[in-house]
Amino acid sequence: MHGKSIAFGPCVFDLNRGTLLREGSPVAVGHKGLLLLTALLRKPGQTVTKPELMDAAWPEMAVEESNLSVQIAALRKLLGPAPDGGEWIATVPRVGYRFTGPLSNADQVAQKPGERQEGFARKPTILVLPFKNIGGDHTQDYLVDGITEDIIVALTRFRWFSVLARNSSFAFKGRPVDPATLRTNLSEELGIRYVVEGSVRKSDQRARIAAQLIEVGSASHVWAERYDLELTELFAIQDEIAERIAGALEPELLKTESVLAAARHTGNMTAWDLVRRGTWHFHHVTCENHFKARELFRQACTLDPELPEAHLWIGRVNAGIVAYGWSHAPTDDIDEGAAAALAAIRLDEKNPYSHYALAIVSVYGNALDRAIAAAERAIELTPSFALGHLVLGMARLFSGGASEAVPPLERGLRLNPYDPQNFVWLNVLAFAHLFSGYPNRALDSALRAQKVSPAWRPIFETLAVCYVALGRREEARRTATEMSKLDKPAGDALAPLLTSNPHWQEQRLAYLRDAGLEG
Repeated sequence: MHGKSIAFGPCVFDLNRGTLLREGSPVAVGHKGLLLLTALLRKPGQTVTKPELMDAAWPEMAVEESNLSVQIAALRKLLGPAPDGGEWIATVPRVGYRFTGPLSNADQVAQKPGERQEGFARKPTILVLPFKNIGGDHTQDYLVDGITEDIIVALTRFRWFSVLARNSSFAFKGRPVDPATLRTNLSEELGIRYVVEGSVRKSDQRARIAAQLIEVGSASHVWAERYDLELTELFAIQDEIAERIAGALEPELLKTESVLAAARHTGNMTAWDLVRRGTWHFHHVTCENHFKARELFRQACTLDPELPEAHLWIGRVNAGIVAYGWSHAPTDDIDEGAAAALAAIRLDEKNPYSHYALAIVSVYGNALDRAIAAAERAIELTPSFALGHLVLGMARLFSGGASEAVPPLERGLRLNPYDPQNFVWLNVLAFAHLFSGYPNRALDSALRAQKVSPAWRPIFETLAVCYVALGRREEARRTATEMSKLDKPAGDALAPLLTSNPHWQEQRLAYLRDAGLEG
């Protein structure tokens, strides 16, 4: 079969996206089941040996053959009976399995009105259009194409979305793409939900790179950024430019996708839908929303126990529930979060979010060596992964390495400058600077955090501490007065830092007393 989608009986399976529809509705298939179904459908009517199937679903892993039998049985149940009343997947005794029954190329089958799926059950697909060289110097075309290719590669490292391959992207080179084309050709025909487009302008010894993210269905802009660089710098940091763009795009996609999932009707929910609805609640940082998010993530785990994202988000949300002081049983929540993060890693070791989940929950479980190792692994997998750098900085600071915490924190904030949660990371960076002996830099970071979240009480405390450290006591006391008008948070996200480093806690308390505050 050479088409992208294969139809058999009431089912349609998209080989590229790894999604299964039955009678037009998404079917929640586990990650291993999808891998096995793909391997079988790529050789219809042929026997696929057990070693081949084991290698497809559990590459480079030693697992018992019974795992394969369990997965095949689950697949048979999901697919239902074949036209002859038998199984779609036949057993070849002592050898393997074979996919039987008539298949057709679903890409060539006309859809009936109303049968089109909106695609919420699959990962969003992104097309990176070739960047335009608008400087007029065609000798620089190779450089512009190289930047486009680097962005494609950088984006493919993220697991939340799929990225169209380089050759498919460059088929659009030199072709104008207007909003109407986006909606008809890309969205309706190719299933692409987002487009990245941009330009490069060279002028003397400088270059300007502009990039923007467009939601295809509405042709609306989700994100845009511009980078001005020396030409020599452009040649030297081409990879970093791609990482910065990719690192900024990814959280915007997460936010947009979670809003779409939250707005969707509640019938026939898939595990992916539940995860994305959960992320919508997660990013609205309140006690009620965090607990609602956790419930949705738990439901997703029940519906599809082999969906890594369902597990990793339990790790993330439990860490938040503990950090913000909303937990009624912190030890239990940390244990559940760590177990879920480890399950996510077992299911998809190359997903950086799985390792981030383990890192952040380990920070609040006071397992700081494990947190550092997990953060480092996340960065190895995706160098432009902002959260990996941020949690590495936090773990290093909480471990007592203030100066070692600064570079990853600054890199993470540079990669992801517009995240609404950055006030937390900027507060952590402020203490890293403060305890490294640079109160001026600490104050700068605290003021940046205050701009992001002007009514967050902990940042006023940090500002007061920084003012005292700089000998600016009048400003410290004025800040303390303003802080007294704000509600106290339920918990202290810096508690592990101060518990693990009592000498810093003593220093902090002394500064607070000098500002007229009690710790």
